[in-house]
Amino acid sequence: MYINLKLFGRALHLSLFKSRFSVRRWAYVLFFTALFWVMWLLVFFGRVLDLVFFPGFRKQPISEPVFIVAPPRSGTTLTQKLMSLDDDRFVHVKLYQTIFPAVIYQRFFDGIARLDRHTGRIFSKFANWIEKVFLGGWDAVHKLQFNQPEEDDGFFLYSFVSEAIYLLFPHVDELWEAGFPDALPAEDRRKLMRYYRSCLQRHLYANGPGKTLLSKATQSSGAVDSLREEFPDARFITIIRHPYQSVASHVSVFYPVWRAHSPDIAKDSPVSKSYARLALRWYQHLFEFRLKMDTKQYYCMDYRDLTRNPREALELLYKHFGWNLSDMFRSQLDAAAEMQQSFKSTHHCTLEEFGLSEKWIQEQLGPVLDHYSLAR
Repeated sequence: MYINLKLFGRALHLSLFKSRFSVRRWAYVLFFTALFWVMWLLVFFGRVLDLVFFPGFRKQPISEPVFIVAPPRSGTTLTQKLMSLDDDRFVHVKLYQTIFPAVIYQRFFDGIARLDRHTGRIFSKFANWIEKVFLGGWDAVHKLQFNQPEEDDGFFLYSFVSEAIYLLFPHVDELWEAGFPDALPAEDRRKLMRYYRSCLQRHLYANGPGKTLLSKATQSSGAVDSLREEFPDARFITIIRHPYQSVASHVSVFYPVWRAHSPDIAKDSPVSKSYARLALRWYQHLFEFRLKMDTKQYYCMDYRDLTRNPREALELLYKHFGWNLSDMFRSQLDAAAEMQQSFKSTHHCTLEEFGLSEKWIQEQLGPVLDHYSLAR
């Protein structure tokens, strides 16, 4: 089970010894570091048991996986939720499955689900309580539910090569490779991808060995080259949304956590700009990536089209890849699209709040804005 100990050690050193001393930050860092290692060892133990009780997962093929990759706040969640309705074709990843990426834990939770149906849903009620108490604070930004489609970031978190580490260690420039894995040395990239493949093999083996994997990971915007090398037959779906709208929202997701452990971090601090710079680099990287791909394996959607008419956007996507829409999926898509039309986001923020500007984004992303006809 791979973990990048260099990044881990650097993160601890920066937060504990290269930042202004704060009892609050030390308490956060030490508590969540201990929690991280407890979970890492628990998962490691489960994956060792997989080798004993479920060795067949190692032969599980991953054929033509589908990766939904775009910068955060670009409609990836909506796209994943709509496509996951096509469960005759795809098997997606749920939040609890990314927290416990081992077949033995999947079987354990399958048993809990069967027991739950005969005990008045007592386990479901407990899970709902946990969601409300510990995850409810994210509802306005990104609703988290254990049994709903979610991105693969939980897999990567255990490797410590994950954008999520910036929540606790907001040293983006110094820990750049965590959010941009394609910048890692070649051997580290290969180790990371082998670990990721093993997670996906376990997931398919336990949840849909004959289906196509449907993955969504915004942080993979910085890992698309590595994904393409590891899965050469993969299909990539990306979504372009105007960075004026997405970048500030991206930063705003992490800012409340930064303030919790480091109240001295201001909204318009260098931390916010560094994190926004990562988002812009993702835009550039995906823009460059499109030229490396066979058009039959790559599709880019416009966020405006996706939100205006989800069904039409999905129909065009399916047509591009030569997939058929079943009658059942069409009806489910209609119902989901109708619900989407009534959705109104309550999460609002501006670039200026975080010391950013449209002019700065134009300087960085001028060719991207022009190529996709996004107004300057």
